[in-house]
Amino acid sequence: MSEDAGRPQVVIVPEQTSVTSGTDVQEKLITAARVFADLLKPTFGPRGLDKMLYKTDGNTAITNDGAKIVAELLVKHPAAKMMVAMANSQEENCGDGVTTTMLLCGSLLQEANTLLRKGLHPLTLVEGYRKSFKIACDQMENDMQKASSKRLLGVAQTSLTGKAAEGALDLFSELIAEALTILSKSRNIPRAEHVAMFKSNSAGLGDSRLIRGVAFRRRVLMENFPNKLFDAKVAVISGDLKIRKMSRDAEIQINSAVQLDAFVDAERDRKREIADLLIASGAKIILCGGEIDRDILHLLADSEILVIGELDSSEVNNSADATGANILDSVMDIQPSDVGICGSLIWERREASDMVEDIIRIDNCTNPRVLTIEVGGSGDLGTDEIIRGIHDGLRATSAAIEENSVLPGAGAIHARIAQAIRNASESEPGRGRLAMDAFSRALETIPATLVENSGGEPLDRILELRSATNSNSAFQGITIDGDVGEVIGVWHPFSVIEESLQSATETAISMLRIDQVISARGD
Repeated sequence: MSEDAGRPQVVIVPEQTSVTSGTDVQEKLITAARVFADLLKPTFGPRGLDKMLYKTDGNTAITNDGAKIVAELLVKHPAAKMMVAMANSQEENCGDGVTTTMLLCGSLLQEANTLLRKGLHPLTLVEGYRKSFKIACDQMENDMQKASSKRLLGVAQTSLTGKAAEGALDLFSELIAEALTILSKSRNIPRAEHVAMFKSNSAGLGDSRLIRGVAFRRRVLMENFPNKLFDAKVAVISGDLKIRKMSRDAEIQINSAVQLDAFVDAERDRKREIADLLIASGAKIILCGGEIDRDILHLLADSEILVIGELDSSEVNNSADATGANILDSVMDIQPSDVGICGSLIWERREASDMVEDIIRIDNCTNPRVLTIEVGGSGDLGTDEIIRGIHDGLRATSAAIEENSVLPGAGAIHARIAQAIRNASESEPGRGRLAMDAFSRALETIPATLVENSGGEPLDRILELRSATNSNSAFQGITIDGDVGEVIGVWHPFSVIEESLQSATETAISMLRIDQVISARGD
């Protein structure tokens, strides 16, 4: 009888734990990732469709923005969570290219799955994919173009195409380019966060415009305040405009009416001192982040000084950046150099409206460090989606300005990279050639999806695109009608394409290196 007979088995993990090994692991992970990528596929390109998201709180959203869709999904599968992490990284680093990244990763995994079923080792695939990515980086460096003003406008138009903002594509792309050009005079690197958004809730998209300053909604406290000021000096205060309260409790004993009058007069003199300091500064506009004392308010109103209070921190900072004013913690420290200037301030009150705030626009600032794009339109959901698209356009265009480099879009750069990898694979003697060919086919998913969403036949157009890429030195891609043609005015920032390809490749490699899944839940 065996020495170990009758002994109980050693239990390391709970009974409900399931262990999946071998090629079944990759198949499950790849299937989950492909489902996620296919979810975004119909939204890609200028002819992409929208998704309606019905949230757990009962609200709905309509969008074709990949980052927005990914952010709203409640994902459970571990492979899908890896895809979400990849999408979040792309959005955080570049602000664009999320859908492209998801499609590339899904296609890389699908091509890998085919080779895994034929017996190719996962590490052979990994090595081939890494070689292919290096070739892709070299090809992108060769095809990189300088970011001229015309190409920057093309970057903005490309980012806006296929989104809600496309309804006024030329207008918004010009506003984006103009805003960043103005900011480049006052900032070394103009970024999207230097351009604020303001919903007018009136008129139409065509009435959207650029404000060389800021706009916000706040109730103007007095009717007799001037509502049109030009070339006015501006003081910006972060805190309250009132006498500071004592930090400790104290009792004051008053024994006569004379003492009471003296106490009241002292408080009044203190308020008068604060008002006089502001009047002496020459400021005709006071922007305040806190409460405003009523007595000080009336004293300033008598001097025809407009006072607006209870601004939030972002409005205070943006107002200071737009007008060139220094943010004051205390009025007692105000100096002539702390005061900024604006070209105009106009506020309007809409009595027939349900809104309790008035609209205040500070415009025509001389050298603003913050600008505002005022977006027309009365629909909240639609306007929010337009603003999201404009913000993506700002991020893409600012990235192109910072890098001073762009790459052709419309699937052209992906077709050229695929061709370069195919050419390099011919000199590969081992099985790694199969992985490199798979990588090149995965890249052609981008132009193929553009064709498919335009109603064309992907296989025919991809074969035609391969031929055009080989025989033509000009950038060849997919037109808006799904045909093969020269790429005109379609550009992406270099970093968006590079980061997208790198994220997709690294995520696919990470999944391919997994050989066993251990689930404590048993699913």
